[in-house]
Amino acid sequence: MKNIIITGGAGFIGSNLCRYLLDKGDNIFCVDNLSSGSFENIKHLTTHKNFAFYEHDIEDFFRIEDRIDEIYHLACPASPPIYQKDPIYTLKTNFIGTMNLLELARTKSAKILLASTSEIY
Repeated sequence: MKNIIITGGAGFIGSNLCRYLLDKGDNIFCVDNLSSGSFENIKHLTTHKNFAFYEHDIEDFFRIEDRIDEIYHLACPASPPIYQKDPIYTLKTNFIGTMNLLELARTKSAKILLASTSEIY
C-alpha cells in the first residue's frame, strides 16, 4: 500500500486517477484548490477510508506528516477561459507549484510524476 499525493485531484483526469489508485488499495491524498477542478468529481470518494481531500493551493508549500511514496502532479488551470483570465496565476501555479512539489518529493524521498496540459509550456 502506497501513500500517494495527487495534485489537481478534483479535475477530470485527477479524479479518475484517484479512483483507480484507491481501487488498487493505495492511500490517496487529493490536493486541489478547486479553481478549475470540481468537488463533484471526488464527492463519491470522500467516504472511502483511504481517501483524504485537502483544499489547498500548491503555490503555498503543502505540509504533510505522513510518509509519501509518490506524487502525481496534475495541477494546472487547464481551461482557456480560466488561464486567460489570470495568466500570471497560471504561471505561478506551474512554476512555484512544481518547485514546491519537487521540494516535498525531495524531503519525503518520493517519486514524482509531472503531467500537464500544454499551458505549462
